Parts: sequence; structure tokens; C-alpha cells
Amino acid sequence: MSPALVLVAVLALAGWPTCDAYPVPADGIAFWKMVTSLGASIYGQPSELTGELLKKYSPDSGVNPEELGEYTQGDILFTNKGAAGSALARNGLKAPSARWPGAVVPFEISYGFPQADRQMILNAMEEYHKHTCIRFVPRRGSDVDYLYITNGNTGCWSSVGRVGGRQEVNLQTPGCLTKIGTPMHELMHAMGFMHEQNRWERDDYVTINWQHIQSGRNNNFDKADASMTDGQGVNYDYRSVMHYSSKAFSRDGSDTITARAYRGELGQRDGFSDGDIKKLQSMYKCVGGKTTLQD
Repeated sequence: MSPALVLVAVLALAGWPTCDAYPVPADGIAFWKMVTSLGASIYGQPSELTGELLKKYSPDSGVNPEELGEYTQGDILFTNKGAAGSALARNGLKAPSARWPGAVVPFEISYGFPQADRQMILNAMEEYHKHTCIRFVPRRGSDVDYLYITNGNTGCWSSVGRVGGRQEVNLQTPGCLTKIGTPMHELMHAMGFMHEQNRWERDDYVTINWQHIQSGRNNNFDKADASMTDGQGVNYDYRSVMHYSSKAFSRDGSDTITARAYRGELGQRDGFSDGDIKKLQSMYKCVGGKTTLQD
């Protein structure tokens, strides 16, 4: 079935409960219900203000570059390109899958990247090839749905799952490419996954220090609705490449997330955790390096 972006504003007003999930449901309608429950803010245009903030980013700041964004949860953005601008989008709610058929993801990389940054992106893709059955392949002329990886001065961002048409993933240089985990993180959004610390059961594992969160950013920490999420049989993962840092969206430099029974780094960007790999393999039905996924 051809994927299409739903009418976000209409569904947001219809009263879907607020939720942010990791990972998203594979079922098409459940997936779009969950995504649109984030509100109309997921749908918009890239922000140059975010790009200006990222220009000042330092890897020693204690936060991850994607956490500087004005977007939903910092780095989730559905633009009006791809399926959103097609006739399909005008036909109302569709039921596209969150997943890429056959675990194959066609892609193009903008010519605007310096060679070293382009190689960093390819290395991030190679981590998927090494640990899962997902395969990123150069786009052919016949590929309608594909990722277009670009480096506009608008921060680090991606939409979630396969939305159809030309689907942009932005990796502003150099900020978004200081560590391999950042392109892996944004690609994992594009594979259909959201942030770890928004899992419905997260309060058993971390404490959210609401008093230290920037004004207007509290919704970035909303919990998922348990009925809309699927942990793919993997427990809460402090080491996930999809977890926020401990100081994400802090207004005063204090921790916004405190682990309850863990003393290591939250939200590392060095590569996949074991849990990340298990979730990807489960969602894409990887068996022996191949997928059994039919949709």
C-alpha cells in the first residue's frame, strides 16, 4: 500500500491522547494514531534558528546535538514534502506501515556534505548492515519512497517511519556528525522508532526533574500510552542510542533526567546498545541476517 502523511491538525483536534513511544506500532493505522497524537507541531518547516543554536554546539556541553531543536521532542519533524504534498494526502487517513518493505531503504546523500561527513553517514548505515537485516541501498530511478539525507542549517531531525516519497533526514554539519550515534539515531527514527525515555513505564526507571526543564518543553517528556506501544520484548534501556541525555532541555544546567538504578551515561551516541539491536531485529523480523517481513 502506498504510504501517505495524514492530516495532522485534524487528528490532533480529534482528541488522540498525547504519547511518545519507543518503538512505534508496526500496524499502519495504530502507527499514525500514535504519531499524530504528538500534535500538529510535528508538521512544519525546518528552522534556521535551530541551525544557529547548533552552530554553537560543543560535544563537551553534556547534551546531544539533536536536543537543541525546536521540533517535537527536539528532532521529530514531518515536512510538507514527499507524501504530504501528494494527492494521497488529500484522501484522508491511510494505513501505511511504519516499516520499510523487505527491510530495504533506498537513499540519496546530498552533494553538500564534505567527504569526511559523508563517510560518517555511510559508516552509520554500515552499523545497521552489521547488526541487523536492514539494508540501505542507493536509490534507483524507479524508487518512489526513499531517504534524502541533507545538511541544511536547520539542525538534526527526521520524520518517523516510512512516510512516502522523498523523505528528508537533516544532519547539519558539523554538529550532527561529531559522533556516529547521531546519524544512527536519526536513521532509527526513519526506521520507525521514537525516544526511549518516553516509554509508558519509564517512571520505574528514571525520574523526570520537571523543575529544571526549559519553559514550554515539558511535553518533550510526556509518557507513551501503554496501549499504543510495543517494547519488542526488550526492557527499558538506559544505554539506547535513542535515549535523551541527562541534561536534555535543561533551563539551568541541572539534570532533567535522573536514573533510579543506574549510574552510567544516559543517551550515549557511540553506537547501538544491545537493546537497540534486539528491537530493530524484532521490528524488521531479522532471522540469520535476512528479513521475513512481507509488508
